[in-house]
Amino acid sequence: MSLADDLAAKLRDRDHDVIVARGDVSIVVAPGDLVAALTQLRDGDGLGFDLFCDLAATDWPGAEPRFWLAYHLASIAGGHRVRVKVGLAGDEPHVASATGVYPAANWFEREVYDFFGVVFDGHPDLTRIEMPDEWTTYPLRKTEPLAGVRTQYKGGAFVPPPDERGL
Repeated sequence: MSLADDLAAKLRDRDHDVIVARGDVSIVVAPGDLVAALTQLRDGDGLGFDLFCDLAATDWPGAEPRFWLAYHLASIAGGHRVRVKVGLAGDEPHVASATGVYPAANWFEREVYDFFGVVFDGHPDLTRIEMPDEWTTYPLRKTEPLAGVRTQYKGGAFVPPPDERGL
């Protein structure tokens, strides 16, 4: 049995919805169970996921749930990794912040908030990290235009699409 299969068996014993694909282990949890699942992965016997690696987000307009978050964790001592996925419905998604469990999630959550508009309840400083404070939309949502958007922070100036810009 592979390392991924061993890890998946341990996680299934803890009542998680576990998926193994291409040697990667993923857990799907409900939004309300996210913090408890992250805490269990960090503190659970034999798991020891002590490193928060990354947080990724995707937008699937027209699907429910519309937004998916993927938390990537690693165990330094165990040498294994896991992905924790949570789906968020609606145009104004909310989920509890993971910063209480993994302080390193702070900037990752701010980035997802800035680009996708996901609100992390209980986050210590949920403010824009890349976009100007005056920006009113979330540029990585699939409902946003890809180029030529009006730059709302400079009085409605227009940035032309990439193929129309002079060099």
